Amino acid sequence: MKIAGIELKGDALLAPIAGFTDVGFRDIAARYGASLTYTEMISCKGMVYGSEKTKELLATTDNERVKAVQIFGADPQIMAKACSMQEMQKFDIIDINMGCPVPKIVNNGEGSALLNNPKLAAEIVKSVVKYTGKVVTVKFRKGFKRGENVAVDFSRYMQDAGASAITVHGRTREDYYMGNADWDTIAKVVESVQIPVIANGDVTDVTSYLRIKDHTKASGVMIARGALGNPQLFKEIADNCLKIDTIFEKVDKKRDILLQIDTLKNYYSDRYIYSNMKKQICYYLKGMSNSKQLKDKVCHVESVSALVDIVNSIDFE
Repeated sequence: MKIAGIELKGDALLAPIAGFTDVGFRDIAARYGASLTYTEMISCKGMVYGSEKTKELLATTDNERVKAVQIFGADPQIMAKACSMQEMQKFDIIDINMGCPVPKIVNNGEGSALLNNPKLAAEIVKSVVKYTGKVVTVKFRKGFKRGENVAVDFSRYMQDAGASAITVHGRTREDYYMGNADWDTIAKVVESVQIPVIANGDVTDVTSYLRIKDHTKASGVMIARGALGNPQLFKEIADNCLKIDTIFEKVDKKRDILLQIDTLKNYYSDRYIYSNMKKQICYYLKGMSNSKQLKDKVCHVESVSALVDIVNSIDFE
C-alpha cells in the first residue's frame, strides 16, 4: 500500500486506540507485521500549552518503520502550530482524528463533531498540510447521528483539502461500537475519491480482513479492537494473505507482554506501567479456562514486579 510517496510493506494497519496503543503495544504489533501504527490520540492544545503528559504519548520505537501520529483539535492554527513543533518532526504521517465519539471530545467541537462542520474540517487539513509539508491523513465515521450518512461528501472535502488518504469507520458517532459496521458505505467512498481509502470496522480475524477488502476494494484495512490481546493477528495476515516476512517468527503471548512492559520502562513510571498493563493483560487472558481468577489477580497488583511475577506464572499455551 502507498500513501502519497510513502510505501508501506503491507496493507494491515493498527488503529490508534486511546489507552491501549501505547509505544509498547505498537512495537509488538509492528514486529508481528502491522504495516503502519499510530500514536494514541494527541491533543494539539496539550502540545502547544506544554503538557508533559501529552508529549509522553509521542514515544516511538525503531520497529515502527513508518511513524504516524494521530492528533485531535478544532482550531486550524493551533493544530498547525502543534504539528510544527520539534517533537513532531520524527513523524512521517500526521493523522487527524475526526471520528472520536467520546463526549468530552465531541463537546469541544473535536473528533466526530467535525462531521457536522466539513468546512472547518477542511480548513484544519489545509492548515496542517500548509505549515508542516508532511503527509496528512484523516480518520472519520460515516456520520454523526444514527441513520445519517455523510461519508461520501465528507471524503471529497478531505481530498480537496489536501488529505493524502482517509480512513472510514463504518459507524456513526451515536452508534459508538454497536451493531455491524457499514462496509457498503466504505465501498461507495472508495468509488468516489482518488486517494487511498482505509477500511475500518469489525475486522477480528483473517476471514473478516479478506471480506472487508473484497467488499470495499479499499487500499488498506485498519484493525482496532480485534487486535487487543491479539497482535499476532497481523502475523496471521502477513503469513497467509500478504506473504511478507515479519520480525517475530513465532507467536508467544508471554514474551509479548513482558517485552511490552520492558519497552514501557524506557518512558513511563512504575505506576503508569502496571495501571496500563492490567487492562492489556486481561485482553490476553480472554478465552482461557481460568481467566476469571487470573484477571482478579492481575487487577489487584500494585507494582510492575508483582505483575511480571504473575505473567511469568501463567501458562498461555
